[in-house]
Amino acid sequence: MKTKPFFKLLTLVVLALAGCKKANIDVDTATVDGSAIGEVSGVWAKGSTQVIKGDIVIPEGKTLTIEEGVTVLMDTVAKPEIIIKGNLYALGTTENPIKFTVNEFYKTPSKKFGKLWGGILAGPTCEELVLDHVILEYGGSTTSDASTSVKMGLYKAKAGENLPALWFANANGKLVVQNSIFRNLQEDCTYIEGGKIIFANNVFYTTGVTGGEAMNFKSGCLADIAYNLVYSTNTNALKLSNTGDKTPQTYIIAYNNTMVNTGWRRPTAKGGSIWLESAVRADLYNNLFANTRFGVKRDPKKPEDSRSAYSNNWYYGFDQTTVNQFQPTGDIVGGKNDVISNVAGANDPKFVNYPLNTAVTNADFNTAWDFHLQGNSPALGKGITNFTRHHKAGIIMKNGITYISPSPSTFVGAYGTKL
Repeated sequence: MKTKPFFKLLTLVVLALAGCKKANIDVDTATVDGSAIGEVSGVWAKGSTQVIKGDIVIPEGKTLTIEEGVTVLMDTVAKPEIIIKGNLYALGTTENPIKFTVNEFYKTPSKKFGKLWGGILAGPTCEELVLDHVILEYGGSTTSDASTSVKMGLYKAKAGENLPALWFANANGKLVVQNSIFRNLQEDCTYIEGGKIIFANNVFYTTGVTGGEAMNFKSGCLADIAYNLVYSTNTNALKLSNTGDKTPQTYIIAYNNTMVNTGWRRPTAKGGSIWLESAVRADLYNNLFANTRFGVKRDPKKPEDSRSAYSNNWYYGFDQTTVNQFQPTGDIVGGKNDVISNVAGANDPKFVNYPLNTAVTNADFNTAWDFHLQGNSPALGKGITNFTRHHKAGIIMKNGITYISPSPSTFVGAYGTKL
């Protein structure tokens, strides 16, 4: 007997609606590819591919663990958002990182700044979020009235906003982002509104069209930021602010980071390397600024906390224009034992492989570049280690893993000599 077309259609609609309600609930650890829309939790198993057809939500009180080598493939038509009301642990490895990405077909030069899917959005009920050995790329789509984040009142809770790759907003929460890559993104890579935080050993490049920071911190953050490489962000490598009136006051300890060419593609007051505002407390040590726009700059109308400390940072400018705007005057901050010359080409850090005459407006990253220091680099031995950091004792997660902020080094920048 033939089934009438109407009943075939009705069956498909019912199945589709059932799939929208829940997906991949409490998945076991078998290596199984899958697709998801709606609520998710459990485990996405090692080496699997998970196709995200629409917005997904980790419910409050639930956890999603993503194992090494998983590819999370985002639909470029639906432009999904990943909403975290519970907890997310994305635990990749050096050999098998986790990828939040799109189909290779869409990775064209015209789409190098992404906007092909939403972002990872962790609301106030997200207690713990870990991204370890993760690649986030091609995100940053624009919200609409139909966006789950808008309906739930998350991020900026309105249509027309370009999403960050990662948003976290729990002043009592725990956030660890390490050994990860943020690339090919529309605006902010990260937008953080509170929590005990470690950002370590990450790389940021090809991000920001008309704005966007690599790491954007608001009030409520106690963060250690170390050994990150930030290349040519449209605006700042680090925007540090106490805006938001959350408790605790934001206190950032940023050390041994390398910033290259940051800020030149948005030549406004805030465009630069590290921007300080609104009573943020910031301690900045052993950071390397190479051909960046400014170094450390404050908002003179809303300056940083007077207890902030700056020391042993290193500045290099290929041309005189770059060198001139490094000089500590007015709202340009200079620190104790900082190395800042007034001569173009001085203080060459001697990277292993990076042409220092690369145009400062270049946003394209060559993965063959190597920002380790040569054995004769003058930046070796110029860092200090006698300062405290927030999470020396570690951040302990419910899954039993403790994450410790790395120890500072006596070299300046994110990388010493190659072993």
